[in-house]
Amino acid sequence: MGTIHLFRKSQRSVVGKLTQEFRLVAADRRSWKILLFGAINLICTGFLLMWCSSTNSIALTAYTYLTIFDLFSLITCLISYWVMMKKPSPVYSFGFERFEVLAVFASTVLAQLGALFILKESAKRFLEQPEIHTGRLLVGTFVALFFNLFTMLSIRNKPFAYVSEAASTSWLQEHVADLSRSLCGIIPGLSSIFLPRMNPFVLIDLAGALALCITYMLIEINNYFAVDTASAVAIALMTFGTMYPMSVYSGKVLLQTTPPHVIGQLDKLLREVSTLDGVLEVRNEHFWTLGFGTLAGSVHVRIRRDANEQMVLAHVTNRLYTLVSTLTVQIFKDDWIRPTLSSGPLANNILSLSDHHIIPMPPLKAADNLSPVTSTPAKPSSPPPEFSFNTPGKNMNPVILLNTQTRPYGLAFNHGSGPYSHMFNPGFGIPGMGAAQGFRTGFTNVPNRYGTNVKGQPRPQ
Repeated sequence: MGTIHLFRKSQRSVVGKLTQEFRLVAADRRSWKILLFGAINLICTGFLLMWCSSTNSIALTAYTYLTIFDLFSLITCLISYWVMMKKPSPVYSFGFERFEVLAVFASTVLAQLGALFILKESAKRFLEQPEIHTGRLLVGTFVALFFNLFTMLSIRNKPFAYVSEAASTSWLQEHVADLSRSLCGIIPGLSSIFLPRMNPFVLIDLAGALALCITYMLIEINNYFAVDTASAVAIALMTFGTMYPMSVYSGKVLLQTTPPHVIGQLDKLLREVSTLDGVLEVRNEHFWTLGFGTLAGSVHVRIRRDANEQMVLAHVTNRLYTLVSTLTVQIFKDDWIRPTLSSGPLANNILSLSDHHIIPMPPLKAADNLSPVTSTPAKPSSPPPEFSFNTPGKNMNPVILLNTQTRPYGLAFNHGSGPYSHMFNPGFGIPGMGAAQGFRTGFTNVPNRYGTNVKGQPRPQ
């Protein structure tokens, strides 16, 4: 008998997983229409490839590749429906929206590879042009044109519709837009159709069909077979020029780049967040496109110690959620701790030299002309200084900086400020030893309120 493995999950093959996901998509009634068009596309593509072989026309072959691209677009539409049905998982925490981006990128790249293949075959035909039979050339042209337009206008392909609007215009769209402006100046009613720019897929279908019609007429009239090769090159160039901007746009999404058109809006929102109450700093911000029309991002926000974390988080999320749908905000409070300074001789039984950093300083000068508040020479006519600064290298004894990394606040240590009677106090800045936490000076017992303080006089509360 073999070994029995309890609670072992059965490993399904890749084909089994794809079949299960296909059944999930096929259960939706919206996908039935796409599956029907896909079946018709396969039949139509089969007939067109047979007519390409019988006519020996490479221009018709290049136009048939657009029908194959329609099949890829239908598959992309099915993937879009599948993405809407799936929920985020521990492996794919951001969801499955990038699958439709990958499908668009793969479809456009394959269309460009097909155009490059047509260009390679056309270069061979320019050297030795074969005879073209026009029997079914015109029939194949209109069958492909009708099916392509019917598919594009009947199926609402959300991924390709978004990419065609968001990507930059192709050279074919720009030239047609220039002609359309001139035409719309004569007939203003056509502006809703041709302006601001036409659908790139409809445009390439019409342009390819026009090239094949010109090829048919020239071959029938003058037996000019080289025009078939020229039409194939034109269709391949139009296909490559139309698909290239979409490949670039979808490729940038896959590379998790920030869309250029939202950078200004993001900068404005980040400036607004930095001015919120309690926010000290906004840093490590990173925003990228998760899917078509979906922006994700993460940001670190440093706040004051007395700020309410939940309140700041709510305000930051509310400001950025208008543009970033998937947002991760990390809130952390300011953890800056002032170092404790002390001057004077060091007792051997109190502190260990391994826990401190000793900075050698020049010997103390005569203190007869020094101000009792600062270490700089006093001027009779000048008002008392507002702040006291530590001036390294002047008028200071060796300064010992205590290691405060292991002495946080709130651990029953005494961090208060005690009274002082003269400029130097031989006490030590040790928590719990009765000394005060120093400021940014070499003095340990400087009061919180600057000015004169008479010994025995009650201090203001």
